[in-house]
Amino acid sequence: MYQQQGDVLIFPKSVPKGATIKAGRAILAFGEATGHCHEAIGDGVEMYEKDGALYLSAPHGAKVTHQEHHTQTLDPGTYQIGIVKEYDHFAEEARNVRD
Repeated sequence: MYQQQGDVLIFPKSVPKGATIKAGRAILAFGEATGHCHEAIGDGVEMYEKDGALYLSAPHGAKVTHQEHHTQTLDPGTYQIGIVKEYDHFAEEARNVRD
């Protein structure tokens, strides 16, 4: 089962071996149109990246915040972060939804 906050998808999944830790705030995604961000906040929260994919470790759970969406609560665990896609049938291409 996954959770969604705006255009961000959060799937339970293990952080893969060889993933590198991302220093700083746990930003899941930046809003291209508004400059706002989806951020995970909690004790021990860490972001990882491998092959362009983002992963979140939240050993004590986390709150996912955004200036335009309700706060989401994540149970303790590890997650992969995705972005909702939309398909343009005229251009025959998929692209990320813009928040």
